[in-house]
Amino acid sequence: MSNSKGEIPSARIGLFRLLVLTPLARLRFVFLLGIIGLALAKWETLLSLKEKWGWKSQAGETAGDGFEYFCPMHPTVVSSKKTDKCPICFMGLSKRKQGAGKGEALPPGAVSRVQLTPYRMVLAGVRTRAVSYVPLVKSIQTVGTVEFDERELKQVAARVKGRIEKLLVNQTGQMVHQGDELAVLYSPDMAVTAQNLLDAKKNGNPFLEKNARERLELWGIAPEEIEKILRGGMPTHRIAIRSPITGHVIRKFAKEGQYLEEGAPLYDVANLEKVWILAQLYEDELGFFTPAGHKNGKESMSLGNSGRWKVTATTRAWPGEKFQGVLSFIYPHVDQESRTLSVRFEMDNPGNQLRPGMTMQVQLEMDAKDLAGLKKPDAKPLFPLQSRGEKFLAIPEDCVIDTGSRKVVYKQESPGVFLGVAVELGPRMKLPDGQFAFPVYSGLKEGEELVTQGAFLVDAETRLNPALGSIYFGGSGGKPAANVRPTTPSDEEATIAANLAKLSPADRALAKEQGLCVIQEKSRLGSMGVPIKLMLESQPVFVCCDGCQDDAKANQAKSLQRVKELKAKSKEKPKGGSQP
Repeated sequence: MSNSKGEIPSARIGLFRLLVLTPLARLRFVFLLGIIGLALAKWETLLSLKEKWGWKSQAGETAGDGFEYFCPMHPTVVSSKKTDKCPICFMGLSKRKQGAGKGEALPPGAVSRVQLTPYRMVLAGVRTRAVSYVPLVKSIQTVGTVEFDERELKQVAARVKGRIEKLLVNQTGQMVHQGDELAVLYSPDMAVTAQNLLDAKKNGNPFLEKNARERLELWGIAPEEIEKILRGGMPTHRIAIRSPITGHVIRKFAKEGQYLEEGAPLYDVANLEKVWILAQLYEDELGFFTPAGHKNGKESMSLGNSGRWKVTATTRAWPGEKFQGVLSFIYPHVDQESRTLSVRFEMDNPGNQLRPGMTMQVQLEMDAKDLAGLKKPDAKPLFPLQSRGEKFLAIPEDCVIDTGSRKVVYKQESPGVFLGVAVELGPRMKLPDGQFAFPVYSGLKEGEELVTQGAFLVDAETRLNPALGSIYFGGSGGKPAANVRPTTPSDEEATIAANLAKLSPADRALAKEQGLCVIQEKSRLGSMGVPIKLMLESQPVFVCCDGCQDDAKANQAKSLQRVKELKAKSKEKPKGGSQP
């Protein structure tokens, strides 16, 4: 009940407190806890909004406008805060201008630059080799077929009409010698001419005797047989057909008892003491042969430098045996279907080992010094090789990455840093050990270290991650950031200590004194496993992994000098200093 002055009854106030104020007082604690939970759940989102809206960080220094922090060893790691660490190597970050790792120009002729850690180099199997002058040989391999020498292919024909009375050689493939009787021909014309010779001799008519004698000689009658007819005084009806050369009968046209007209063929005989090898070359190989004009006759070759080519052929019929020959002719037309050019080689065939139709593997070789002497029509060198005596500047085939539009090699600027360089190379040639190489026209100098093994993987690094193809090494312009180690079980110091502990006490002391690998100069001994001990000139040398053994052995003097330098630096370091 209300009083006369309009005051609210105390009962209503108590009810309001019970139903409204008390639940609100209790719910405010629940509401506060909900806000705290939501903030914790969305903490990452709040941080990203803070970065987006540009709130000033109180935890550490930021790069500011136009600058960024990056890892010199892993250029893809970029941050705006100085206090961040590289998540890969845990190194401190260096400061640079934004885009400095991408916009800085590469040296002339360079297409990319990449830096690899020692660990990645070992995984990729990267090996290097110095550019040097070496002997070179141009080699061309092709397949050929044995053919008859057309100049030693003869046809035996009937010089007078008649009937074949007897075939002395009645099968193909039979071996005959020059002067052997092949067939006997019965010819009435022979009897008439022989009688004219006898009558002219008897009557003392030298003119008719000469005419009859010449006719018999044209029919293939030997002079001694003509004299025999004169001494006997009786004409003969038979003519002996003889072989003009030594060889094999490759075709027989006539049969015994057959009547023949003058000029009818009887046999084809081929001499196999010398054979031809017909092979094909591709169009791009024609440039190695300088034309000297096509002439008739055996002595004038169709190629000006044909005598410089060493031609060797092998066949499965005679394994292990090599046949030597000469390049004698290049046919003047190109096969439109195969896009090849036919060439001809001449080879001696002792014992008739090579038979027409056999397949031969043909190899042509020419020294690079002979190729260097070839000239274009304008007298300029056809192959501008860089020579020193009989050696030429060349690089192994494994160094070259052919992109289709250019050829790229990777040369080592400093340990772990490789520069991709576009080069101009000559034709593929052979080294003395049988490996293939390319002569260098331009782009490289003697002594430069090139990647010979793992070049494809180094190139893949720049293609899969284009950021690695930029200049970033030392991009901060200041001192390198200090190494920062994570306080986790994978601590680098703990790993190194565990691996060094596996060495004997004496070797452990030597490894600690050396500190770094002599090949991978930034790799600490023990960081990639138990250090490997080598004895070079009776001196102990440690390397970080198996991949460095061959390089250390190949450069013993350099490795020993590096050990001396590392030990000298170790002695100069004050006590308690950190391991380099």
